Amino acid sequence: MQLVAIVSVALLLVPLSVRPATPSERDAAAAFGARPTVTELRLSPDGKTVAYISPTTGRGSMVYARSLVPGSKPRIVLTADGNPDRIQSCNWVSNERLVCSVYFIVREQALLTLQYVARMVAMDSDGGNPRILSKRTSFSDRGVDFRGGQVIDWLPDQDGMVLMTRFTIPNDRLGTKLGTVQQGLGVDMVDTRTLATTSVEPPIRSAVSYISDGRGTVRVMALDDVHRAGYEVGSVNFEYRKKGSRDWLTLGKYDYVHHEGFEPVAVDPDLNVAYGFKKKDGRRALFTIALDGTLTESLVFSRDDVDLDDLARIGRRQRVVGVSFATDYPKTHYFDPAVEKVVSSIARALSSHPAVSIADSSVDDSKLLIYAGSDNDAGLYYLFDRPSNNLETFLVVRSELENVKLATVKPISYPAADGTPVPGYLTLPPGAESAKGLPAIVMPHGGPSARDEWGFDWLAQYYASRGFAVLQPNFRGSAGYGDAWFHKNGFRSWKLAIGDVLDAGRWLVSQGIADPGKLAIVGWSYGGYAALQSAITDPAVFKAVVAIAPVTDLIELKEQHRHWTDFTLVSDFVGDGIEAREASPNRNAAKIRVPVLIFHGADDINVHYAQSQMMDQSLSAANVKHELVTFDHLDHYLEDSTVRAEMLRKSEAFLRQSLGL
Repeated sequence: MQLVAIVSVALLLVPLSVRPATPSERDAAAAFGARPTVTELRLSPDGKTVAYISPTTGRGSMVYARSLVPGSKPRIVLTADGNPDRIQSCNWVSNERLVCSVYFIVREQALLTLQYVARMVAMDSDGGNPRILSKRTSFSDRGVDFRGGQVIDWLPDQDGMVLMTRFTIPNDRLGTKLGTVQQGLGVDMVDTRTLATTSVEPPIRSAVSYISDGRGTVRVMALDDVHRAGYEVGSVNFEYRKKGSRDWLTLGKYDYVHHEGFEPVAVDPDLNVAYGFKKKDGRRALFTIALDGTLTESLVFSRDDVDLDDLARIGRRQRVVGVSFATDYPKTHYFDPAVEKVVSSIARALSSHPAVSIADSSVDDSKLLIYAGSDNDAGLYYLFDRPSNNLETFLVVRSELENVKLATVKPISYPAADGTPVPGYLTLPPGAESAKGLPAIVMPHGGPSARDEWGFDWLAQYYASRGFAVLQPNFRGSAGYGDAWFHKNGFRSWKLAIGDVLDAGRWLVSQGIADPGKLAIVGWSYGGYAALQSAITDPAVFKAVVAIAPVTDLIELKEQHRHWTDFTLVSDFVGDGIEAREASPNRNAAKIRVPVLIFHGADDINVHYAQSQMMDQSLSAANVKHELVTFDHLDHYLEDSTVRAEMLRKSEAFLRQSLGL
C-alpha cells in the first residue's frame, strides 16, 4: 500500500486577496462563532517583525509577517484554503525566514479510516524560496508514515537552520538496501534554504521522540515500549547522554496510562539536568534529574491541591523559567526573578486583564510579546521593550467581540450527592448577575483527561450573552486535581462523573439560579458523551440535550481500534463487557425522554463520525425526538467560522423551543 500525501509547493505560492472587512453589524452567533482574529504570534529573532496566523473563509488561513516599524503593513507569507491543507503553527528560523507546520486529514480507503498527515515547510517572510522540510521515503508493501517531523531546536546561533526529527522508511525499489538503512525516527540538522542535511541521530525503529538542550545537542531519547505481540503498552523508556558523550544511558521508564515514573520534557545545559514531571502524593509535580551519571533527583515545585500543568519557557532556546497550574484561577510560578518581576509589573499595569503571559521574545530577550486576557475579554497582545520599559498595544485576539459586553466567570463549588465539594465555573448573563429562575445550561468539558479553567470561553460566553446561566463543572474524573479526583477516568468511573454532572444541574435549581423546567445540558466530545449519558441516568434533570462530536458507544470505540497497535490501551481505557455496555448512550437510547440535537464533523479523527451515526439510528428506533447535523469535510474542532455560527444559531433555537422560551 502506498499513500501519496505531500504538500504541494504551489500551496506556498497561491495569491490571496485581502481579507474582507468585518461588517459593522453582525449577529451574535457570527461574532462569537468567528475564529480568533490572530493566533500563533511569534517574534523574529531581532525583535523587529511579528508573524501570526489569521483565518480566511471556511477552514482557510494565512500567515502574515508584520514589521514593527511605524506605518508598516502586514504582508502575506503563506496561504492555505483548508481544502485540505491547513496551517497549524509557524516560527522564525532567521530574521527573514519562517518554518510552518501544515496538515490535512486524508481518507485512507484501504484502511477505511481517516489519517492526520503533517508536513513542515519553510519560506522567506515574503513567501519566496519555499521548501518542504519533511523527509519521507516509503514503499507500497511495508507501511505508511503520516508524521511530518518536529523541530526540537531552533538553533538561534545558526541562521536558517533547524534540528528536527524525521521518519525514514527505506525504499528498496529506489535502490536502497533494507539492511543498510534503518527504518525509524532520527534527527537531522537541516538548512531550511537549501535543504542541505546532516544526520545528527540515525533512524531508530523504536524511537518516538528526542529532546535537545537548546544548543544543538540531543540529550534525551524516548523509545517505545511495545508488547511482543505488537501492541503498545502505554509506556516509553527514556535514555540520556552525559555532556560530551555519544553513549546512551538509562534514564527511566514513564507510564502514560497511569502517569507513573519521571517524564522528561526539557534539558537545561547549564545546570546539566532534565526537567520533568512526576507524581508527589498523587499529584503531578516538577522535578529535575541530574544528567551527570548520578541521576540525582530534586523536587523543584509542587502543590498539595492541584496538578502542575506545563513549563513556562522564554527565548529562542526555550529556557525554563517557571511552571503553570490552575487552582480557581490559572497561575504561573516563576523560578527566574527577573522574568517574575517583568510579568508582575505588567500584570499590575493591566489589572483588568490578569491572565498575563510571555508569548515570545527576541533572541536577546530585550523585546517581549505579551498576552493579556481575562474571563470577559478574549485578550490582546502587547509589545514590551525591556530597556525602555515601554508597553504598546499590538493586536486584538477577537476583533469581532470588540465593544461587546461579555459575562464574568465566577469560581464556585457545589455539593455532590455524597457531600463532596465539586469545583466549577458559573457564567451568568451580563447585567443579570443577581437574577433568579434563569434558563440554564450545564456544560461538562471534553477529555475526559482535562478540566475547565477560569478565562474566556467562546461557547459559554455565547449562551450567557443570549440569557442563559452556564455552569462548567470539574466533575470527578477530571484531570488536574490528582489521582484521587481522577479515579479510573471519566469513562470507567462514569457513574461518579455523570453523578457530579447531574448534581451540577440540581444545584443550579436549588440555588434558585435555574428554572427547573428550563435546564439543559450542552457538551463537546467527552462533554457530549456526558450530556447524553446524563439524560439516560436521570431523565428528569435536563429538559434538552446538545451533544457536539460525542462518544456514544464505548464498545464500538474499542472496535474501531482493533487492528491498530493501541487496541489494548483503548480497551483498558473504556472498560469492557457489561460495564462498557451500561456506559454507552447508544446502547441505552430508549431511556432518553427529552429532545436531542447532535452536531458532528464527517472528518473527525478524534471521535469518529460513526459514533453519532449510530446514536442517530438508535434514537430513531426509540422514537426519541432528535436531529443529527453533519458538517462535511470538518474535523473534531469545527474550525470554520460560518459553521460555528450555524451551530450556535441552531443550538440556541433548539434550546429555546425545547425549554419553551
